[in-house]
Amino acid sequence: MTIDESGSNRIVVEPGANLKYGVEDVKQIHHIIRAADVVLLQLEIPLETVSHAVEMASRYKVPVTLNPAPAQPLSEETLRNVSCLTPNETEAEMLSGVKITDLNTARATVSRLLEMGVTRVVITLGEDGALYVDQSGTGHVPAFAVDVVDTVAAGDAFNAGLVVALTLHKPLRETVQFANTVGALTVTRHGAIPSLPSLNEVTDLLGT
Repeated sequence: MTIDESGSNRIVVEPGANLKYGVEDVKQIHHIIRAADVVLLQLEIPLETVSHAVEMASRYKVPVTLNPAPAQPLSEETLRNVSCLTPNETEAEMLSGVKITDLNTARATVSRLLEMGVTRVVITLGEDGALYVDQSGTGHVPAFAVDVVDTVAAGDAFNAGLVVALTLHKPLRETVQFANTVGALTVTRHGAIPSLPSLNEVTDLLGT
């Protein structure tokens, strides 16, 4: 991994053991999925495994948050069982077929994803913050202005913050604000795990 002058990272990924995680492995943890408040997934394991986990969670009526990274096509059947989809611009464009050039085209993209069956969508737009939409409407949460040191784990931190807020049953705008804050704090420090903020740091920045 290398980091450029703006704090953006360049990473080479070697999936390794991740690609060995299969459907049978998911079946072995069915009791954990059934008891969960939410299931958070991304696409660094085989798509068949992801699809099975999504279907299983849906069967147990456990909400699924899916971060579709790295960008890959997904079936509408899988998307229909996703409660909250959290793509970045590239991933949203691939799934929707709509090119994002500004907030208006981003709104068209999330509308298309809703039409494909997702319950709610949150698109991360980097320095432009995040756009969210569900059946009640669309909103935009600006990014925090912070000194970027290292963007490693920013997306993972955002999604973790989002899921925490969802389990607390916060309104969607507050949920996205919370996630934005977690992501913003993460990029102000080096590393992945060491850069993740505490709850106190998040609430201090939010002013709550």
